[in-house]
Amino acid sequence: MDDTTKWSEVEKAATEKRRELVLQGPAVDKRISSNGGLDSSIYSLTLLNYLEVSQCPSLTEIHEDIRHLTNLQSLILCRNKLASIPNVIGNLKSLKVLDLSVNNLTVLPEGVTQLRELNTLNVSCNSLEVLPEGLSQCTKLSSINISKNRVTGFPADFYSEKLDLLSTVVASDNLIEELSGEIHKLAALKVLDLSNNKLREIPSDLSDCPKLKEISFKGNKLNDKRLEKMVNGCQTKSILDYLRGKGRGRQGEDKGDADGGRSTDKKKRQQQRKKKEKASDEQDEVEELNKMVVRVLHVSDAATALTVKVSAEVKDVRPYLVCCIVRGMNLKSGNALKRFLMAQTKLHDDLCGKRTIATIATHDVQQLRTPIMYDVKQPTQLKIVALGRKEMTAVELIRHLHLEAEELRKQKKRQNVTGLHKYLQLLQGKPLYPCLVDAEGDVISFPPITNSEKTKIKKTTKELFLEVTSATSLQTCKDVMDALIVKMAELNKFTAEHQEEAGSDGEGGGPPVPADSSETSSQLIIQQVRTVDQDGNLKVVYPSKTDLSNDMNNLTIIW
Repeated sequence: MDDTTKWSEVEKAATEKRRELVLQGPAVDKRISSNGGLDSSIYSLTLLNYLEVSQCPSLTEIHEDIRHLTNLQSLILCRNKLASIPNVIGNLKSLKVLDLSVNNLTVLPEGVTQLRELNTLNVSCNSLEVLPEGLSQCTKLSSINISKNRVTGFPADFYSEKLDLLSTVVASDNLIEELSGEIHKLAALKVLDLSNNKLREIPSDLSDCPKLKEISFKGNKLNDKRLEKMVNGCQTKSILDYLRGKGRGRQGEDKGDADGGRSTDKKKRQQQRKKKEKASDEQDEVEELNKMVVRVLHVSDAATALTVKVSAEVKDVRPYLVCCIVRGMNLKSGNALKRFLMAQTKLHDDLCGKRTIATIATHDVQQLRTPIMYDVKQPTQLKIVALGRKEMTAVELIRHLHLEAEELRKQKKRQNVTGLHKYLQLLQGKPLYPCLVDAEGDVISFPPITNSEKTKIKKTTKELFLEVTSATSLQTCKDVMDALIVKMAELNKFTAEHQEEAGSDGEGGGPPVPADSSETSSQLIIQQVRTVDQDGNLKVVYPSKTDLSNDMNNLTIIW
């Protein structure tokens, strides 16, 4: 491997002590091809917690030096041509997400079974014939996708009570011939997809899975033709009821058998299942009350993905930016908008250190004219229609704000400067000011000072474009954005639970108007936004798999 030429992205990640590195696409693939592999200095970036190398057909192997990246929480190696993965992957003890989908893998290393923190495993679209024994050691595993392989069955220890968090199993388009009745041991199983396999039977024990909500067995030639017809058209509940009935029928047949113990075991299991179902239903009710759901829409899944281009000049002014789009935020009901703006102010005062650490800006997506550019302008050339004001230059605006802040200080007879003074000082002496500019050349944001009247959010706003900027670090931006989204989820849940305010507009006049279903749902959809440099190279995508993950037990993230 020739390392005489260091890769700029890797050098930058090392210099800036970044925790996230994304390498993808034709330009990276060309370097991999000429270099004989990845730049080996990648494996010295020990601070990384997110590494993605994708869409690179020239990438056929990963060096064993990957074992040094022990802080990795997400390793995304999808859409390459990897023929193998080194067994030392088991050294990555912090790994939570492993995506090896769309490669040329014929076997998974046993090292995968040593990943005790692993919760998501995606090995779909490969040529795997077996899964490694010992997956039950990955006791935090929540989701596994092995679809579109050549797997003929699950290893024996897969049906283990140790995997009590495993909720999603996607194994469609394989060669699986048998599903063991031990499947009932997966107590958390909610989604099971075994469509397009070689199954002849579906065990009645499947009905003993207390949380199972969604199953698919389409495309299997089952011996029970009635059941085959059902799986091609019926809902999950109907199929489980049918399997439950079959199980009871088989019990009756077993009564005269010498093997009557099996019938007794079945009865006990059914009694246990009923208890588990009752306990599970009660638990689900409690979880439903406390749960806030955020669904992430990937850039590749979005019909019109929004990208923000960052100029090189912002590096010396305010270099860090993360953005995303939020749908499903109900600002129409009652005082929802007011509560949201107050929450944003509180984040500015607390987590953002009165805007000295980071600044949040929110925009109405319908008023955005894309593409967006994060750029710099001379103070006299930067013109903006600030919130609640007429158009003026940055120099004029800051002068007005200084006068207002000084007047406020005098009125309150304070000796110290106000919070407003503090963040006005951040731009003092800067020859250039940072700003976000839309496709029409209008400045829509002037951090850390204000954003524009043009994209101001209102009660009628249905989609929000969120931005967080900072001169401190990229992780600071992400932490603030995480906190903002959690607060939005909390507010949306509160609004959904207090729909008596809906329609009254918070003014107390007239009877409430019933809200439509889109307003009563508390689920938020977060659409990823990429920020790129002027050459189109990715700087950051938010949210990534490592975002929205810290101390958020009451927040469910659906990727």
